[in-house]
Amino acid sequence: MNRRMHPFRPLLLATLALTAVGCSTTQTNTQAAAAKPAAAPTGPVSISNRAMLLFDDAVKSFDAQKKAKAFDYPSLERKFKAALEADQNLAEAEYNLGVIAERMGKPDEAKARYAAALTKKPSLRQASDNLAIMKQNGGDVAGAVALYQDVLTRYPDDAGSRARLAEIYRQNNDHDKAMELSRAALMRDPMNTNALKVMIRSYLDRKQLAMAKLVALRAVKLDSTDPELHQAVGLILLKEGDAEGARLQFKSALEAKADYVPAHVELAQLALAAEDFPGAEEHLRRILQADGKNAAAHVDLGIALKGQGQYDKAMQEYDEAEKLNPELGATYLNRGIILHKVKDAPERAVELYKKYVALAGGEVALNAEAPVFGLLREAESIVQAKREAQAAEAQAKQMEALQAQQQAAMKAEEAKQKGQTPPGGATPASGTGTAPQATPASATGAQQPAATPAGGAQTAPAQKNAAPADSDEPTDDLL
Repeated sequence: MNRRMHPFRPLLLATLALTAVGCSTTQTNTQAAAAKPAAAPTGPVSISNRAMLLFDDAVKSFDAQKKAKAFDYPSLERKFKAALEADQNLAEAEYNLGVIAERMGKPDEAKARYAAALTKKPSLRQASDNLAIMKQNGGDVAGAVALYQDVLTRYPDDAGSRARLAEIYRQNNDHDKAMELSRAALMRDPMNTNALKVMIRSYLDRKQLAMAKLVALRAVKLDSTDPELHQAVGLILLKEGDAEGARLQFKSALEAKADYVPAHVELAQLALAAEDFPGAEEHLRRILQADGKNAAAHVDLGIALKGQGQYDKAMQEYDEAEKLNPELGATYLNRGIILHKVKDAPERAVELYKKYVALAGGEVALNAEAPVFGLLREAESIVQAKREAQAAEAQAKQMEALQAQQQAAMKAEEAKQKGQTPPGGATPASGTGTAPQATPASATGAQQPAATPAGGAQTAPAQKNAAPADSDEPTDDLL
């Protein structure tokens, strides 16, 4: 465990369809443990044979687990503790317990172990290195620099401390000093890949892609099992526009270390850009498995789920992202898109789009061609159209009600007119309106027959209102 690694730290930046990743400019993120355990102790301090045997057994177990790429840290912890209990002067066992504690996510215990190792053996500079790295990652840059310089005072030819000091200078944009220290480290240790990584990052920062690529390829030849180096080559190819070549390098990084998060981050972004939503989901879940509180990863997972039509699950991811980081504007943008395009809730979408713009610094801070403005205009037009439609519908209902009222009034008027008595007319008892007939005196009410002549023939009744006879009309002479 005498070498510490400095992977590129990813910075997720969620956008409408995907996120971007770059190197951190604020701190160095190191692996939780070194590449191999500290060697057996040497020097004037006498260590018991039993402790040495237990220590050797623990180191062999570490090497076997490293080869199998499957670490059982509790088991290793028990073995190194047994060696330390056999002899409290065994500083290397104390140091290795610090490394294991760091890998198990126990930073306070790790610091205590490293400090104890230095107390027992001040010349164990690996403990100073790891303490300095932890201080650096914790934001105590001054404390880290002091430790590195202390190591260099005691070990002027130490390449590792020079490489790590070079990284601090790079992070502070002093690339000249960073390159000077990196070259000095390589002069003392040509195999020091940490110094090469600093040079790669420095060239990338200054957009000198050709030089960055040259150094990265050299570093890969030195150590093809280092995922950071494959990641570095992938980032360079990505900047050169070779997405497929970059993809292969990121996959190579995962072959070297299956849980290497930065490679999963880059592959997730490439999958989202290619609309390979199931592939993006796979990488994003691996990222969240390593860091469940990564709000940006939750947003990206929501985008991947939305792309697969799983809108409710996507909304759950956005809710989780908001809980973790309420200031992450992409959460509101992507949630607004689903409400706007899928849930038929443009009013709520307008509110979310405006919140995204506010968190981004306002309209002035965003590009005028930013997609959010087009989405906002579209949602607002839908809201306006809905309002107009509702107003038209309300007006139509009002007109229908008025027409119904008028028709009812007309029917009532017609019924009233039909029920009135005509002027000067008698109203029959039957209500039929038929004029009454004269009723004969006969009790039966039947009309009396006319008089019958003696000859038996009935005499026709006299014609009422008969017209005068025409003198020219022929007469019937027949009797």
